[in-house]
Amino acid sequence: MRITSVEAFPLHYPEPHDSNKSRYVTIAKVTSSDGAVGWGECIAQFPEAALATKVVVEEGFAPLLIGQDARDVERLWAAMRDRSWWYGNGGIASFAISAVDMALWDLKGRLLDVPVYELLGGKRMDRMRACASVIFDTEDLDATGEEFADYASRGYTAVKGGWGKSPETCFGRDPKRDLAVVSTIRDAVGPDIDVIVDVGTHVRWTPSHAIAMARAFEPYNLYWIEEPLPQDDIGGYIRLREAVSTPVATGEKEWTLRAFKELIELGAADIVMPDPGKAEGVTGFKKIVEFANAHSVRFTPHSWSSAINTAAAANLYASCDNGVVFELKPNPSPMQHELVEEPIEQEGGWVPVPEGPGWGLTINHAVIDRYLMR
Repeated sequence: MRITSVEAFPLHYPEPHDSNKSRYVTIAKVTSSDGAVGWGECIAQFPEAALATKVVVEEGFAPLLIGQDARDVERLWAAMRDRSWWYGNGGIASFAISAVDMALWDLKGRLLDVPVYELLGGKRMDRMRACASVIFDTEDLDATGEEFADYASRGYTAVKGGWGKSPETCFGRDPKRDLAVVSTIRDAVGPDIDVIVDVGTHVRWTPSHAIAMARAFEPYNLYWIEEPLPQDDIGGYIRLREAVSTPVATGEKEWTLRAFKELIELGAADIVMPDPGKAEGVTGFKKIVEFANAHSVRFTPHSWSSAINTAAAANLYASCDNGVVFELKPNPSPMQHELVEEPIEQEGGWVPVPEGPGWGLTINHAVIDRYLMR
C-alpha cells in the first residue's frame, strides 16, 4: 500500500452561482501500489494560484511521498508541513497540503473500505441541516426575493447570501441598499427560515460601522453576520461581538490552526469557518474544529468549490458535534454535478452523510480533461 504517484490538475470552469465567472481549483490525485486512487482539492480561486499549487504538489511533495505508506496520513501531513517550513503556514503551500491531504484521506478510506468519517472518530449523525449559499443580486431585488423564496420552497430551512454581483454594487457598500436586501430576503422566506448575510471582501467596514449595521439588521433576526470586518482586525471582531446580539462568523480566509487559535482564544467569533480545501486539508480542519469545540465555539465548513471538497466537509461535519449548518450551492454547477457521478444534494432541508469508501465519489475523468488548464 505504498504511494506510487502524486499528480495535480489545475482546473478552470464557469461558476453559475457567480454569473458564470471564471473559477479555479486544483485537484490532487494520489495512487497506491495496488491501484487504489484518492482525490483531493484546493480552492485556488485564481489561475496563478492553481498553477503554482500544481508545482508545489508535483515538484515539492510528490518526491517526498512516493514510496511512503499511504495509510500514514497524519505523519505525511506533518512531513509536508516540514518540507514547506520556509514558504508555508499559509498561501500556496497550504493549498497544496490541503489538496494532497484530502486525497490521502480518501485513499485511506478506499484502502480500508470505509467512509472517511469512520477514520475521524465515527459518525455523530445521519444527516446535516442544509443551507443554500449564494452570491446574491443587490440591484434586482424582485429577482432576489424570487430566488430566495424558491430555496425556501425546496425545503431549505437556512439561506445565505452575500458579496453581490460586482464590486461596485456589492453588499456592504450602501447601508440603505443593504437594509433593503436583508428586508427583501426576510420577506421572501418568512419568519421561520434562518437568514445569513456575508459581507465578503469587496468592502472594509470599520468596527463602528459593523456595530451600527448589525444593530440595524436586528429586526430581521439574522442567524449570523459573516466576515463583517477585515481578516486581521481581531480587536474589531472582539468589539463587535461585545456590542451586538447577532452571532458573528469568520475564518474562511484563514489557513492554519495557529490563526484559528487566536480567533478562538481571544473571543473574536461565535462561529468559525475553515475550508478543508485551504486550511491544510482534512487533518488541519479537524484540529481546528476540535480546538473550537473545546472552547465552546461552533463551526460551519466553508465549502464552495467542487464536490470533492463538499464530500470532505460532509465527512468532517458528520464526525463532529459542534457544527451549525451545512452549506451547499443550491443549483447545478460543473464542479458539483459534472465532476462526480454522485453529486451531494439536499432533500427536504437535509443533506445525507455520504456513504461508501473514502469520499464515496466516482470522478468523471473526462470532466477533468474538459476543464484542465493548458
